[in-house]
Amino acid sequence: MHDTNDPLIEFRSVEFSIGGNDIIRKLDLFVERGEVLILLGSSGCGKTTTLKLINRLIEPTAGAVYIAGADSRSMDAVKLRRSIGYVLQEGGLFPHMTVAENIALPVRLEGHATNTDERVRELLTLVGLTDGSYGTRLPHELSGGQHQRVGVARALFNDPDLMLLDEPFGALDAITRNSLQKEFARVVRTMGKTAVFVTHDVAEAMLLGDRIALMDVGQIVFLGTPAEFRASGVPLVGAYLDTLAIERN
Repeated sequence: MHDTNDPLIEFRSVEFSIGGNDIIRKLDLFVERGEVLILLGSSGCGKTTTLKLINRLIEPTAGAVYIAGADSRSMDAVKLRRSIGYVLQEGGLFPHMTVAENIALPVRLEGHATNTDERVRELLTLVGLTDGSYGTRLPHELSGGQHQRVGVARALFNDPDLMLLDEPFGALDAITRNSLQKEFARVVRTMGKTAVFVTHDVAEAMLLGDRIALMDVGQIVFLGTPAEFRASGVPLVGAYLDTLAIERN
């Protein structure tokens, strides 16, 4: 029987390459149950690739990713993806579907004919969209921040243990982004979810992460808590902290 104290996700010597180019190099990493792990880094560092290796959108060229103690390659890929909440930068809403239909999409993909109205209302309230009219709106009638809230609600529909978020707030203005960061932190911690969150924003990483994995050229160059991040002395960490100081001045 699997020990629930074991990590929910574990990368064991994982590599990924395309055409002889190494994107991920000997990655050893674990994600504890109930923690928010931030994958931080610049474009091309491998953070989104790492995220996609978790839900098998891509497969390792070496090593293995374990989910709840089992090699993910032993799992049905479609079922695995449907068991994981996934939030993209632009929300990924279908434009011809109402908000309620978008949120309930996970159960529709399973072919179930259950009434989803109560669950949709519950999730809209959870993500701060309390006006009863939101469920009937189409995506083009929403602001960017509302798009992202609906994306988070959809990711939570099946009450997944694990959520993957790929720069979900990166395209938003600073005020909206800050509001959604706080809302995300409240929702995830209230519900006890495990989350892997990709960002290039060091302030976001420091605010949301239980631990931060700083990536560079397909490797983790630092892994630790936000406090450890500040005190690490790693040169690349220092460069990110300098960026944060400049933004605050």
